[in-house]
Amino acid sequence: MTLWPRPRFEAGGGDAFVFFAAYGEFSSDLQVSGESYRTAGIPAGIDVRKLNRNQSPDFPFTSGPIEQLLQPAQPALFAEIQRVPECLIIQGVVRDPANLDYLRDTVGLATYFLDNGGVAIIDPQQFKLYDPQTWRKEIFEPEPPKVGNHVVILFSDEPNGDRWFHTRGLRKFGRPDLSMHDVPANHERGVIEMFDRFILLQAEGGRIAEGEEIRMPFLPLGLTCHHGGSHDDPAYNNVHIEIRWPGNRPSVL
Repeated sequence: MTLWPRPRFEAGGGDAFVFFAAYGEFSSDLQVSGESYRTAGIPAGIDVRKLNRNQSPDFPFTSGPIEQLLQPAQPALFAEIQRVPECLIIQGVVRDPANLDYLRDTVGLATYFLDNGGVAIIDPQQFKLYDPQTWRKEIFEPEPPKVGNHVVILFSDEPNGDRWFHTRGLRKFGRPDLSMHDVPANHERGVIEMFDRFILLQAEGGRIAEGEEIRMPFLPLGLTCHHGGSHDDPAYNNVHIEIRWPGNRPSVL
């Protein structure tokens, strides 16, 4: 079985948090082919539990704010997960992992569940709903894994007309998410490229130091990284790194 290494791993970066919800009707007999699903079983620290409608009439992530985010993009699939009889919660913490084998194993298990009674998976850390085909294409099939597919870059407009960019999903790797406020239109491309590089660095186990200065083409000198937040912050459900402009203000080129 192929290993999923972290070639830039530095210990002490944080614990990985894994959380997926699969919807459908599932057998109680778990017979997963490690070869077919590229998994060594349920990783240490990860639990799988089954809910039914008697236990929980409303399954996790099928109502409330997350419904408002997910339902408009895939209304038919979202309606289907609201009708299925069972939900599997795949959740747990892996302590300061030196490789990504825990993620490989969890993805393999989730794929097995999709192939054996599942109709969809929600990744609440990305606010993303997957049908079986999209899950396989984006999450299961790439090997080595496309770690960027496990993290989403979001943006929203700010009162001054600029944008706030931030990520969700890096807690899967035990690393902080990223944030940058007051991004003017002429710097958006550079900020996205910077985020992509930091996502890969952290997924591969690297760490971003407090106060680290960023040097990249198309971005001004003097950008710095600052750790903050908590796992209770609903914008990330994770701690994060705030990337600040020089003098805490954007520079216009």
